[in-house]
Amino acid sequence: MSEHGTWQPHEITPRSAGCAATVDGLVEHLREVDLTALLTAEKALVFRGFGVEPGALDPVMDMVLPNRLAYVHGNSPRTKVGRNVYTSTEYPAPYTISMHNELSYAAHWPARLLFYCQIAAATGGATPVVDAQLWLESLDPEVRAAFAGGVCYQQNLHDGLGLGKSWQQTFETEDRAEVEAFLDGTGANWKWTADGLRVSQVRPATTRHPVTGVEVWFNQSDQWHPAALDDEVARVMTQVMSQDELPQSVTFADGSPIPDEYVFQVRDRGLDAAIDVDWRVGDLLLIDNVLVAHGRRPYTGSRRILVAMSD
Repeated sequence: MSEHGTWQPHEITPRSAGCAATVDGLVEHLREVDLTALLTAEKALVFRGFGVEPGALDPVMDMVLPNRLAYVHGNSPRTKVGRNVYTSTEYPAPYTISMHNELSYAAHWPARLLFYCQIAAATGGATPVVDAQLWLESLDPEVRAAFAGGVCYQQNLHDGLGLGKSWQQTFETEDRAEVEAFLDGTGANWKWTADGLRVSQVRPATTRHPVTGVEVWFNQSDQWHPAALDDEVARVMTQVMSQDELPQSVTFADGSPIPDEYVFQVRDRGLDAAIDVDWRVGDLLLIDNVLVAHGRRPYTGSRRILVAMSD
């Protein structure tokens, strides 16, 4: 393990920032710091103790997310609750969401993600975060070499009735022409089918940060691979459907299968190296989406984490 194994998100409180324990105090502090430099250096920032209410989120988001993005071409189920503000992935509470960089399977991804805790879980529900360079370094050389050529993601998006997300939900439009124009700009292969839309796209398994140049693990092969599906519905799907029929699947870029044991190693080492951010109501977490991957621990009770993203 490299020296990055001691990495932790950087916590900012009213005391450490020397400002009032209010939203206005946080906004004033953000005006005074070079947030881009700070986030690049620290990779993830946790803001605690500022008493941020849901109705006061916009001024904070305007400071930390220069260009709030829509969750277009996103594959996880979530609900839009404001101006490009969404619930975090609506996946059943008993299950872990493994580590991933948001939209790393897409042609374009957000540079930053901001999470906000509106309702904290009764137990569990932490957001684990991992240094994506450390994650890459933790993988066996054999696995890293196997992924060097990249991966191919495939989606089957139904037309309003079926498993997984519809193409209308995925692209936030009812207009096929808009979808076609978007996909043509991504280099993806796509075709309309009797049931909806099939999309396939080859992407690299790693990327480099635009400022630091550091290479990081940057793909979602473990989340798209049938072997890693851990809820009952997903298990049944893999038994009754071929891989080409699944809502989403992944192979190596040349179409050859990714061994199950590679997928398990990627998933487990990312989770093992992760640091849990435990939530209190009003907390915010800002991450560099290339330098840091995130996930979700299982939980009990109600939990509502909102998320927004920016380029």
